[in-house]
Amino acid sequence: MNNQSPAAAQPATPATVQDRFPTAYTILFALIVVMAALTWILPAGQYERAANKALGKDAPVPGTYKVVEAAHQGVFDVLMAPITGFYNQSTGMANAIDVSLFVLIIGGFLGVVNATGAINTGIERVMLRMKGREKWMIPVLMLLFAAGGTTYGMAEETLAFYVILIPLMIAVGYDALTGVAVIMVGAGVGVLGSTINPFSTAIASNAAGIPFTQGMALRLVILALGWLICVIYVMRYAERVRKDPSKSLVADLKASNEAHFLRNREAHRDAVLTGRQQLILVLFAASFAVMVWGVAMRGWWMAEMSALFLAVAIVVGLVGWMGEKPFTSAFVDGARDLLGVALVIGLARGIVVVMDQGKITDTILHSFEGWITGMSNVAFVNALFATEGLLSLLVPSTSGLAVLSMPILAPLSDFAGVPRHLAVTAFQTSIGITNLITPTYAVVVGALAIGRVPYQRWVRFIWPLMLMLALLSMASLSAAVML
Repeated sequence: MNNQSPAAAQPATPATVQDRFPTAYTILFALIVVMAALTWILPAGQYERAANKALGKDAPVPGTYKVVEAAHQGVFDVLMAPITGFYNQSTGMANAIDVSLFVLIIGGFLGVVNATGAINTGIERVMLRMKGREKWMIPVLMLLFAAGGTTYGMAEETLAFYVILIPLMIAVGYDALTGVAVIMVGAGVGVLGSTINPFSTAIASNAAGIPFTQGMALRLVILALGWLICVIYVMRYAERVRKDPSKSLVADLKASNEAHFLRNREAHRDAVLTGRQQLILVLFAASFAVMVWGVAMRGWWMAEMSALFLAVAIVVGLVGWMGEKPFTSAFVDGARDLLGVALVIGLARGIVVVMDQGKITDTILHSFEGWITGMSNVAFVNALFATEGLLSLLVPSTSGLAVLSMPILAPLSDFAGVPRHLAVTAFQTSIGITNLITPTYAVVVGALAIGRVPYQRWVRFIWPLMLMLALLSMASLSAAVML
C-alpha cells in the first residue's frame, strides 16, 4: 500500500507479527508436503519384520534393512494423507478417528455440563476457598498428572481436562498457557520418568529383551527431579503473570480468552450451588475418576471412554432437567467448539502416513543406526538419547517408536558396553521431552487448539524447560553408564 497513514507506517506490534504466523493447520499440511518431497530424495527401504510374542506385534529384525522400490508420494497422496490419517493405524498408533471422536464427545459432554451452570458456579466457589493460596493448585495438579503419566502413560486422556482447568487458571489470575502447561508438562514429566507405564517402559523393555523393572531406581530419580524442575518453572511463570498480566506470552489474547473461557461468569459470581448442581459436579468428578480406573485397570481406550462421557452427559441432562431440545443443542454446540481440535488430529497423523507409504521411515531409522555404531559408552548413550528424540518428532507414539526402534538400537548398546536398561531409559526420557513440542503429536496440537495458545508461543515458553530436562536426563544417563 502506497498511501499509508503515519500510524500505519509504524513498526508492527508484537501481536501483529504473531498473527502473521501460520495456523496449526497450515504448519501440519506443510510438513506433509515436506515429507512427500523427501520420498523423492531419500531411498526407500525396509527392515524385515517378524512376529514378537512379547509385544504382540511385528517388530523390525536387526541387520535386515534393504533398499526397496521407491514409492514416491505425489499430489494425490498429499491430499489423501489427512483423510487416511484418521483411520490408518500406522507404526503402533491408535486410529486418529478414535481420538477425534473422543474429543467431540468430550466437547458435547462439557457443553451439557456447562449449560447447567454447575461448572461456572463451582469455579467461583473454589476461588473463594483458595483465596491467597491459588499457587498451590499448580504442584498438586502437576503431581496428579505426573502420577498418571508415570503409571499408565496418561496422554490423550488429558484432552478432557483442558476445558475444565484453563477457566479456573484464568479466573484466579493466571493465563490460558498456564492451564495448558499444568496439564501437558505434568503428564509429560510423568511419561519422561515412566516407572510402570505399559505403553513406554514395558513395551520398550520387552522390545529390548529385558524385564521392565531393570533401571527402575534411576527412573524414579529422574521422575522426582524432573517433576520438581517442572513445578518450579511453571509456578514462576504463573506468578509472574498474576503479578503483571503483560508478562503473559498470550497477553494480547487475554480479552478473547477470558470471553471464551469465562463465558457467563458474571451471572454466576454470586450464585449459590443448588442441590442439583452439586450432584452434577459429583457426577462430573466421578466420570473422570471412572475414566482413569477404566484405562488403568480395565484396559479401556477411546471407544470406552467416549461411551462413558456420552452416558454421563445423558445422566447430567436428566438430573438438570434440561429437556430434550436444550440438551441436544448444548451437546452439539459443545462438540462444535472442539471440531477444530478433532480435525487437526487427523491432519497431524497424515505426516506419518506419508512417511510410511513412501517407505522412508525405516530408511531414517537405518541412518541413525549407522550414526551411533562404534561410539564409546558415554557418547553412545547420549547419542541414543538424541536419536530417539529426533525419531520421536516423526513417530510421536511412545509404543509405536518403541516397537520400531528398540529391536534395532537396543542390541547396539551391547557393543558399546551400555546396559540395555539404560537404552530403554534413554528412549523414554527423550520421547517424554520431545513430545512436549512435537507438531505431529495429537496431544500437543489438540491441547494448544483447546487452550487457544499459538504453537510458536508454546515453543517460546517450553524450550528452556526442555533444555533443563534434557540436561538432567543426559547427566543421569552419563553418570549411570560410568558407575
